[in-house]
Amino acid sequence: MIILTLALALWLAGFLLLPRLRPCFGSGGLKVAATLSVIIPARNEEHNLPKLLRSVASQPVKPLEVLVVDDGSTDRTAETARQLGATVIPSASLPEGWRGKTWACHQGAQMARGSLLLFLDADTWFESDGLGKILSAYEGGAFSVGPYHAVQKPFEQLSLFFNFNMAAGTVPRGLFGQMLLVDSDSYRRVGGHETVRGRILENFWLARRFRETGIQVRSAMGKGVVSFRMYPNGLRQLVEGWTKGFASGARQTPRGAMCLIVLWMAGLLLAPLAGLLTGDCLRWGAVWLLFAAQVAWLSRRVGAFHWTTALLYPIPLLFFLGLFTWSAVRPGRRVTWKGRQLRAD
Repeated sequence: MIILTLALALWLAGFLLLPRLRPCFGSGGLKVAATLSVIIPARNEEHNLPKLLRSVASQPVKPLEVLVVDDGSTDRTAETARQLGATVIPSASLPEGWRGKTWACHQGAQMARGSLLLFLDADTWFESDGLGKILSAYEGGAFSVGPYHAVQKPFEQLSLFFNFNMAAGTVPRGLFGQMLLVDSDSYRRVGGHETVRGRILENFWLARRFRETGIQVRSAMGKGVVSFRMYPNGLRQLVEGWTKGFASGARQTPRGAMCLIVLWMAGLLLAPLAGLLTGDCLRWGAVWLLFAAQVAWLSRRVGAFHWTTALLYPIPLLFFLGLFTWSAVRPGRRVTWKGRQLRAD
C-alpha cells in the first residue's frame, strides 16, 4: 500500500512539469520584422533549407534579410539558399578552438544589418504566422522557442524523453539550441558566440552569459509556432546526436527542475517494476495506464508522438536512461557529427 501511494504521489508530481511546457503566447510586443536579420548556420543542408526558407517567405511579416552561412558544405547548400532568396555567406576556414556552428553564427552576426538577430537551425521551419507570434512574444533580451518535434519515422519515437528533458530543463529561463532571438546590443554586450566558441551545447553557456550580464532570458514551447525534425536519418544519427552532449546539458539544468524530472521518472519506472515483482498485474496495470495517459497528454506539448509510444513508455524511457548513462560515464570522447570529429561536452 505504501508503494502504491508513493507511485500515485509521483504521478501527481508529474503535473508540476506543465509550467515548464508553457506555449509561446504573444504579449503585445513587436509586430514588425523590418529590423530583423535571420541567420542560419548550414553545413550540408540542401534537403532542409527549402522547407525553412519557404516558410520564412510565406510569413505575413518579412525580415530585413535572411543570411545563410555556408559552413564548408559539400552539397548544394549554397546554391539552394541563393535560389530561394537568401544571402549566402561563405564561411572562412574554421579557426582552432571553434565549433562549426558557433563560427558560422559568429560570422553571420558580424555581417547582419538588423538590430534584432534571429539564429535558426536549418532543420527548423515556421508554422503559419510563426514568426509574427515569436515577435509578438518578444520582450527584449534573449528569447528562445523550443521547436515542436515533427515525429515521422518509428525510431524517432525514441526521442520522447530526450524532448521532455530538453523542454523541462530549459523553459522558462534557459535557451534552446535551435532558435535564439536577441537584440544586437545585448548579443555584443556578452561577446556573442565567441564566448562559447568551443561548446557543443552553446545555448546553455550563452544563457548563463546573458544572465550574468543582467540580460533577460526567456523561453517557451513552440507548438503551432516553429517545428523541426531531430535526427531523421536513422538510429545511428539519433544516438550520435543525443550522445554528443546531453549529459553535459543535464548538468546545466536548474536543480529544482532536475529533481522534479528524476522523481517523475522514478514513478514511471515504479509502475511496471512493481507489477513484475508483486505479480499484482491488475492493480499495477491500472497505475501503468495512469502514467501512460499522463505521458500521452504531456508529450503533445513537445512533439507529434504516437499514443502507442506513451502506452509503451518504458521502451523510450529505458533507451533514454541507457544513452544518458553512456553520455555521462564517457564525457570528452570523440563523436562524428556532419563529417567532423567533435569532443563531446
